[in-house]
Amino acid sequence: MNISTVSRRTFLAGTAAVLASPMVIRSSQGGSETVTMASYGGSYQEALIPAVIKPFTEETGIKVNFFGAPDLAKVKAMLLTGNVEWDIYVGNGTSLASGSKQGFWEKLDPSILELKDLTVPPTSDFATYELFAMGITWDPKKNGPGKYPTNFAEFFDLNKLPGRRSIRPVPDGTLEVALLADGVAPKDMYPLDLDRAFKTLSRIKSNAVWPLTPPQTVSLVQTGEVDFGLTYSNRVKTTNDPGGGVPLAFSFEQNVFNTSSFAVVRGAPNKQNAMKLIAYMLRPEVSARLVEQVGTIPVSNKTMALLSPEARKWQPDLSNANCVVVNSDYSADNYDTVARRFKEWILT
Repeated sequence: MNISTVSRRTFLAGTAAVLASPMVIRSSQGGSETVTMASYGGSYQEALIPAVIKPFTEETGIKVNFFGAPDLAKVKAMLLTGNVEWDIYVGNGTSLASGSKQGFWEKLDPSILELKDLTVPPTSDFATYELFAMGITWDPKKNGPGKYPTNFAEFFDLNKLPGRRSIRPVPDGTLEVALLADGVAPKDMYPLDLDRAFKTLSRIKSNAVWPLTPPQTVSLVQTGEVDFGLTYSNRVKTTNDPGGGVPLAFSFEQNVFNTSSFAVVRGAPNKQNAMKLIAYMLRPEVSARLVEQVGTIPVSNKTMALLSPEARKWQPDLSNANCVVVNSDYSADNYDTVARRFKEWILT
């Protein structure tokens, strides 16, 4: 798979997590030495602050404030009232592409941002800064060679490899996995053949468990409640770290990639500071520091050479022709319809 040839607006469903408790800094002065970022909290922020935020503030003098629970509806309300409180919006590609179609973002400043080094090309108004690899995980102590699936066709083959499977109850990525399992080529993935995808999912529905939260995608496998699961490589990496519990394995033979992206909100009170923070996060050495901590996949081609041998173990081959990047344009245009059908399918 050559990611640079994939749609310029690609994403990760699922789910990037960045940032924490509500703290709004509003300023009508472009010279304010602050910048406010809206995204999600959690353990990701614990890594983000020392790897990115603290050194950014030390270098520029710009203080970064966080606001939890980003919501496109809130962005729309801000723009309608002229009361813009956020500078940077962080989310998955679906939300960023949807916001782009509604005119929510400022144009990126090419004089500040180095955008030529990115595996996933930016659009005119938002940029992808990391990827998440969805794939298969298992407990290697319970399942030796030949006893676990390494690609999606095997994951859906209950005759060859019986057992319970865990699958996130969300359409983004899950439908792509099903179609890859049924033999659809990545280049032919979009528009999604929904009938074929749900028919494939139905083959293992009776053996499926639907974890409600991302952490459950690994804990269900660790506890033996399921035999094999679909999850993200960075989550499996944490099980191999000290205190991670039962160490799990992960297959990079075939993956579906989701993206995390960011944009500057139109009319942001600290627009220039926001551009500076985005430019800083896209630097190869900064990206490398973050990847070392969280195990995600950088979009900067130069970052790979800066990673430690241990971190490289958790990096996929982005040229793998068996993989696909979830298309954020398609998802943004069709999400409500697809999500409704997915929910109905699970309940029937």
